[in-house]
Amino acid sequence: MPSAAERTRTLVQSTCSAVLLIPGVEGHRPEQLSPEARTVGPDGEIFLLYPADAPPVRAATHAQDDELPVVLELTDVAPVSVPHRIRGRAWVSGWLTCLPGLAEPGRMMLRLEVGSADVDDLWGSGTVDPEDFSAASPDPAHPHETEVLQHLHAAHGDRLRELTALLGSHAAAIVPTRDVAPLALDRFGLRVRFSAGPEHCFDARFDFPRPVRDISGLRREMHRLFEAARA
Repeated sequence: MPSAAERTRTLVQSTCSAVLLIPGVEGHRPEQLSPEARTVGPDGEIFLLYPADAPPVRAATHAQDDELPVVLELTDVAPVSVPHRIRGRAWVSGWLTCLPGLAEPGRMMLRLEVGSADVDDLWGSGTVDPEDFSAASPDPAHPHETEVLQHLHAAHGDRLRELTALLGSHAAAIVPTRDVAPLALDRFGLRVRFSAGPEHCFDARFDFPRPVRDISGLRREMHRLFEAARA
């Protein structure tokens, strides 16, 4: 199971939606609070790129030498259509400062010093301290997740249904089979959602024998998984 720090780090470095929540800064559209880009620095700080006139930049500039307390809220949505599509959220709390001169004209780079983080997702909930966040690595399968899940959903629905064979003899009694969709993929395995409508869903995880480290290992373990179901 991935740690809470790894899951949070994966979301921060992914392309999922993010909004910077700033006390006292209300009334703005969500897109005005969403960074154009974000990355994690070598010491675990988060760099956020905004237009120079964006509300977070104005707030950080107005704070001047004072560090501005903020929360970066991230929302993870499944890349395929499934009931209850939000897979998780993370909240990274810390202090925001401007970094003049580190962005192209018309843009401003902001630095978020991480104080703490919380994640609530398909694995459960957890709290992350800044040291663990800094030391964690994003999931190596995540850059390929969207492409793989969308391909499975569009072209291999029959193979996904075959995975019910790996759920045991009581699968027919507990698994609705009207719709089957791949929900999540990580270095540890594949998660599939079986549903017979929005209120009747069942998730099943199919773990790999060993965690994958790259796309080659991911392809190999996915092939083995579907071959095992077919056998």
